[in-house]
Amino acid sequence: MDKIKKIFLENKAWAQSKVEADKDYFSKMARDQKPEYLWIGCSDSRVPPSEITNTDPGEMFVHRNIANLVVHTDLNFLSVLQYAVEHLKVRHVIVCGHYNCGGVKAAISHQSLGLIDNWVRNIEDTYFSHKVEVDSVKDEVQKVNRLVELSVIAQVRNLAHTSIIQKAWHGLNQPFVHGWVYDINTGLIKQLITLEPGTNIDSAYRYDFSH
Repeated sequence: MDKIKKIFLENKAWAQSKVEADKDYFSKMARDQKPEYLWIGCSDSRVPPSEITNTDPGEMFVHRNIANLVVHTDLNFLSVLQYAVEHLKVRHVIVCGHYNCGGVKAAISHQSLGLIDNWVRNIEDTYFSHKVEVDSVKDEVQKVNRLVELSVIAQVRNLAHTSIIQKAWHGLNQPFVHGWVYDINTGLIKQLITLEPGTNIDSAYRYDFSH
């Protein structure tokens, strides 16, 4: 069967199953969205946010890129963040990486892979900051996985350094910012770090919203 045709058939079956369970499902879904969470995840096809968290459509606003990075010059990401935090008023922002991440492996491979070299450079900066610790891990799989964790923590701190998050902390006393990692081998999520609203930010990154 043609693979694209199969997708349309699966979509029709899925829609029908939703209507059979609740005839008003799509009319209610079409009214508005009020998600509790913003998910910043990896583009990896093995890490579908709604499925691994068992959340329904409308519960989670999603942004995905290679290696779940928070890059301050990425206008696509910043637009998603601002809309989610200021307009949807999500209460939780989650950065979720995953073990055995291809983007992280690319960052420490010392091989040029083309355009992606410029993107994973952000992971190389994290590697540089923790080089002694990461290089002390002799097993290559565990080495990559430790850098995955360190990168997630770095992205959480990058979020806290944005004016968008700091402004929301000042005016709304939200969101909580979480760093998680997903284990593809077990299907389980591990919590690495959580920053509560109002977490102290180093003066080098702090914005003043008191005026």
